[in-house]
Amino acid sequence: MEGFVIAVDRGRYTCVLDDTEVEAVTVTAMRARELGRKSVVVGDRVALVGDTSGAPGALARIVRIAERSSVLRRTADDDETTAEGRLERVVVANADQLVIVSALADPPPRTGFIDRCLVAAYDADIEPLLCLTKADLAGPEAVLDYYAELELPYVLIRPDSELDALRALLAGRISVLVGHSGVAKSTLVNRLVPEAA
Repeated sequence: MEGFVIAVDRGRYTCVLDDTEVEAVTVTAMRARELGRKSVVVGDRVALVGDTSGAPGALARIVRIAERSSVLRRTADDDETTAEGRLERVVVANADQLVIVSALADPPPRTGFIDRCLVAAYDADIEPLLCLTKADLAGPEAVLDYYAELELPYVLIRPDSELDALRALLAGRISVLVGHSGVAKSTLVNRLVPEAA
């Protein structure tokens, strides 16, 4: 069975099967030994064998990872074995949009963080989208002026905003939301997909 990895937690991978008729079937899987050291990350398209029923307690095995169309990487400072002391880890595969969520106030926008996200997006050939939250507390002019030369697509979000503009920008895309704590990522997800809790 073919599937799409939606979560990774302590060696267990949650996958949604591709060819289900009406309702998405979620399967828990583990990596097969034959994959070797190749990592499985959120966004990977995988081949599953074993119990793919999705029943409680069922466990499938991931036996193949499809070629990735994009990889979003993060540098970690925790590898003392390399000469530079840094290790790059793939965080997400096959995304085509990086949604950089930044509050306009409380916490204030951090252009250095946004810059790093933009570099990562451009490096991975993933389109960036700037999502500016808490637009009821401050105006977007300073942030938008800072990035004016990039012609960066953006959306403004207020607590009472309809999310139609954001939904339109997310529709039909595999998007990754990234941002500091307190910028309203969870609030956005809960408003977009209430059943996600």
